[in-house]
Amino acid sequence: MSIAENLKHIQESIISAAQRSGRNPDSVKLVAVSKTKPAEAVKAALEAGQRIFGENYVQEFLDKAQQLPESVEWHFIGSLQSNKVKYLAGLTRLIHSVDRLSLAQEIDRQWGKVAKVCDILLQVNISGEATKSGTTTAELFQLAREVALLPHLRVKGLMTMPPFFDEPERARPYFRELKRLSELLAAEKIPGIAMEELSMGMSGDFEVAIEEGATLVRVGSAIFGERYYP
Repeated sequence: MSIAENLKHIQESIISAAQRSGRNPDSVKLVAVSKTKPAEAVKAALEAGQRIFGENYVQEFLDKAQQLPESVEWHFIGSLQSNKVKYLAGLTRLIHSVDRLSLAQEIDRQWGKVAKVCDILLQVNISGEATKSGTTTAELFQLAREVALLPHLRVKGLMTMPPFFDEPERARPYFRELKRLSELLAAEKIPGIAMEELSMGMSGDFEVAIEEGATLVRVGSAIFGERYYP
């Protein structure tokens, strides 16, 4: 199927999953994960109506951003090194992967230089896997309090990546836990912290994630294929 057909199918699945859980489908946004895909693939998705794209690698993002219209809403979703933050300053709408205070401080510093405020999500490693980035559940609340003091950041919610499962249903407890953490954090009423977004769910399990409260689903291969063919 073409990228346009894939997008149509995914949007229909998003609507169905939202309706099953009594949610407004408009409360769920699709982030098309365009990492490793050429600019031509992003253009094809743009022409099909997709507006939000997620990138994992700084240099690849910069290369694509130069080739594409300013109307694209770019999210950075990958692990981010502090020494690369300066290249993103003012260019991304949302960073999903803030997992430590030192990274938040560098984002604050670089966005301050361009006199802008960066919206971020705090990444939580709920599974505890050593291969996954993210703050621990135990450290999340202290991290949120410290990040909330940084003037050029706004915490908009949380992000997680569960372990990989062949059965989407097995990811449900991880999504449910992120939702629970967001509710607990919201109840703290920390100034500068809003729990408006939950970034969770990918190509194989985004429908389950939506049923558990996802507002941002990160879908790549189901849109672009494992490999992109024009």
